[in-house]
Amino acid sequence: MIEVQNLTKYFKDFCAVNRISMTIHKGEILGLLGPNGAGKTTTLRMLTGYLKPSSGSIKIENLQMPGDAIKIKSLIGYLPESAPLYHNMLVYDYLDYVARIKGINDKETRYDRFLQLTDLCGLSAIMDKPIATLSKGLKQRVGLAHAMMTDPEILILDEPTSGLDPNQIAEIRQIIKTIGKEKTIIFSTHILSEAEATCDRIAIINKGRVVADDTTANLKESVKQHSVIKLSLKGVAKEAAATLLQSIDSTLEVKGVDPVEQGLVSFEIKSLAGQDFRPDIYLKIKETDWIIVQLIKESQALEKIFRELTREER
Repeated sequence: MIEVQNLTKYFKDFCAVNRISMTIHKGEILGLLGPNGAGKTTTLRMLTGYLKPSSGSIKIENLQMPGDAIKIKSLIGYLPESAPLYHNMLVYDYLDYVARIKGINDKETRYDRFLQLTDLCGLSAIMDKPIATLSKGLKQRVGLAHAMMTDPEILILDEPTSGLDPNQIAEIRQIIKTIGKEKTIIFSTHILSEAEATCDRIAIINKGRVVADDTTANLKESVKQHSVIKLSLKGVAKEAAATLLQSIDSTLEVKGVDPVEQGLVSFEIKSLAGQDFRPDIYLKIKETDWIIVQLIKESQALEKIFRELTREER
């Protein structure tokens, strides 16, 4: 669907994107993951034809940038980080305006498309509202409807959940996953959980370079790590609890941490990868009169990979 070879972008002497190469398959949801300033937005702007690369090539469905830029743009729906909305317009009037600009001139065709988009993006209750009065989450939905107006084959989203609250993030995530059943989607984010929950594949970018590109499962498998158990107890002194936990197995690394709430003692317990000591911990504590408030295993693989690949000294 999309083939990028040695894509590079300079702004004067600064290299924002450094020889990026990747292939994106039809029907795939690809997350561009990286810290702020990594080159994610610049990469997306080159894919949409908004920026001209300094060097390298972009090929989309056998069409080549920049020669076939107009045809390529007709295949793409693009939502930048700040949705380009006219705040003094009603949602319906704005979408009608967008539809006319994009060449949907037949009134019945426009109406049918509005019905599809209002259902998909959850806009039916706000079509008569001024855009200026909407929350950021609702504005993002309107921007997504704008990007989807011509039913494009490819959807490119730049930080679509930036600045949203958890409920709004979940709503946008669900919309993306629904659209991703039929479309090829590329979206950028610096939120690890967002990429993990939404994407089929993740490309981690740091300082303009792709430093990892694989499925989430494969990325996790590629890093040997400790298993981390979080434990919180009530009715025990920290020293006594630490001594008992350490007696379970000599390989355990038991570290006291700030409690999740007042009156508790809390620990992070590290063990070798692949080992789960939760049953042993539970049975040992069951022999006492202590109360287990929290006993969970935490996966830190993706976070660890991200930190390793984007650390400053790289």
